[in-house]
Amino acid sequence: MTTASIPRGDRRISPVFLGIVAVTAVAGWATWTDFAAQPGLAVFLFVTGAWIVSLCLHEYAHARTALHSGDISVGAKGYLTLNPLKYTHALLSIVLPVLFVIMGGIGLPGGAVFIERGRIQGRWKHSLISAAGPLTNVLFAVVCTAPFWLGLLDGVPPVFRYALGFLALLQVTAAILNFLPVPGLDGYGVIEPWLSYKVRRQVEPFAPFGLLFVFAVLWIPEVNRVFFDMVDVLLGSLGVGDLERYCGYDLFRFWREANPVCEAG
Repeated sequence: MTTASIPRGDRRISPVFLGIVAVTAVAGWATWTDFAAQPGLAVFLFVTGAWIVSLCLHEYAHARTALHSGDISVGAKGYLTLNPLKYTHALLSIVLPVLFVIMGGIGLPGGAVFIERGRIQGRWKHSLISAAGPLTNVLFAVVCTAPFWLGLLDGVPPVFRYALGFLALLQVTAAILNFLPVPGLDGYGVIEPWLSYKVRRQVEPFAPFGLLFVFAVLWIPEVNRVFFDMVDVLLGSLGVGDLERYCGYDLFRFWREANPVCEAG
């Protein structure tokens, strides 16, 4: 079966995804024009919507790469529709990642697609399938930071700039964390095909706990500080300053009293 022979319904973009894109666009417009009475609410909807869109594109990249590598079952599973509800579980795919953002401003990976690895031949293909997701976050980060490192901020409203800075922070943290060689994360999936069968069998039981392990380790103050120092250096090299990151996160949490500096821009 070729890509073209997959039923059209298995490839049609989901109305759920289109709805999320629409909400993100409207919230982005409200953030840009300062239309909302409470700018923080507009920033929250814009960043959350864009974050969910990036999660969908992340999982779609896995599925699309798997499709072209030989796993045609991804179409029937609905992975090519960009519907976030198809990516394993709504709680794991959407709710938990958003909660991670709210709790600590960290873009942790969420959903997952089930790839029938037996259909795919070649270790490089398996590695590429795993790498495709976080590479999408890298691309998303490049797009979010482009106005900063290209010097195109003239005329960009401060609140919108803050929202972009915080969204860039989420994408950078998601890319870094996803590439960690921890069982259950994409980074391990990249190297797993190159490990011996014995090592893979020994590591397999720990895969379901990899994400929780990473989140727990990030709560250790020393580790958290080193991690975010690295993120700050990377974002700083792309032109995203401390003010954008701080104010973006501050406005995102609209239910708290915002810093007047951030609200005033």
